[in-house]
Parts: sequence; C-alpha cells; structure tokens
Amino acid sequence: MKNSTKRLAAKQSRTRSSLAATARIAPVSETHRLILQVNTNDAAAMNLALNNATNVTEHYRELREEVKIEVITFGPGLHMLRDDTSPVKARIEQMALSTPEISFKACGNTQDKMRQAEHKDVPIVSQAQVVKSGVVRVMELQETGWTYVKP
Repeated sequence: MKNSTKRLAAKQSRTRSSLAATARIAPVSETHRLILQVNTNDAAAMNLALNNATNVTEHYRELREEVKIEVITFGPGLHMLRDDTSPVKARIEQMALSTPEISFKACGNTQDKMRQAEHKDVPIVSQAQVVKSGVVRVMELQETGWTYVKP
C-alpha cells in the first residue's frame, strides 16, 4: 500500500511540474503589447522611439502575430506630439497611415501646464489622443500586462 501511495504522489508531482513548466512558457496574451515612453524634448530620443515602434511592428508582422504599441509622451516629451513644435511630425503622420498597430498618447496634465506657462493654446497632432495623465496611462497599461520600454 505504501508503494502505490508513493507512486501516486510521484505521478502527481510530475504532473504539477509539467503544468508549471507549460504555464511559464505559455504566452500571457495572443497580442503582444508594448509601451514606449518619451519624456524628453530630444529629437534623437523621439526618433529612437519611432524606430523601436517600427522595428517591433515589422518583427511581429513577419511572424504573423498581432502587436499593439502605445507611444506615450509627457513632460518635455510632449513636444513630440505638439503640432507646433514636433521635430518628428511628418514621420508620425506617415506612421499613422502605414502602421495602425501604433498609437500615440499625449499627457493632458503636461498640455495644461504648457498652456499656462506659454499663455497660448498647445495644439496636439491629429494622430494623437490626449489622455488625462501620461504617467497614469503607463501605470494602467503595465497593470494589465503591457511591456514597458523607455528608449
């Protein structure tokens, strides 16, 4: 009787180990999800974020896998999405047409602060959506399993 109990316990342990190993390698989601944060008014950093977004999109297209990317800007990085100051405006316009997997989010808190400081409207490119807080948006996406990268 003791041997059959030991065999059953060993079999259950192997089954649990096999399930645990499978769980570790199983994808969390069928869609890959990436946050790219831009918080500096630096054209090179902005272009790097756009390069990263393009490269990730192309990688998963080749694999025929879905991907969603949000480029989230706040602080000085909001200039990336400002209609009047963006050094990458033309590139964003082109990417919005060719890569619907990539979306752009502008921090509303930063926009309000810039509006107050500059005493004028702070227009955002039409390809971007204003969210209340860029940092909160990053947090909320991370809490739902999105991958975060700061280029």
